[in-house]
Amino acid sequence: MIFASLVEFYDDYLSPIVRRRVDGVHLAWCPDWWTHPEAIARLATLWRAFEYLRHDAALGMSHWWLQHADPHLAALMHPLTGPFALCSGPEGHTAELGPLPGNPSPPEMWDHPAFSIHAAEKAAAQEREGAEVPEQNAG
Repeated sequence: MIFASLVEFYDDYLSPIVRRRVDGVHLAWCPDWWTHPEAIARLATLWRAFEYLRHDAALGMSHWWLQHADPHLAALMHPLTGPFALCSGPEGHTAELGPLPGNPSPPEMWDHPAFSIHAAEKAAAQEREGAEVPEQNAG
């Protein structure tokens, strides 16, 4: 790996390379980006994808920019819907955005292998049990 940590990737690569007019109207960014869980998740994803794709000398970096960096940065920097929407650009950080709202869902709704590792394990066990047919005596 070129960068040993997310902070190193951000400080030594992403921040110096990505230069934008952050005015809070057209683009938003928070100088305390590391206090926003979504920013940490997206930037960590960018770092890991960068480290993987840099090994493809032909198209790796193009793929990284077009398929990873551009969409993640657009989502992060969106001045109305991004995680920094209430931050005032380089001047400051605001932690007023709360988590997405959500009411509790009925647990049985998620009892399907597509939504739960436990349901997938249960389905696999049932499939194995069904496949274990006792041998019949040939004599």
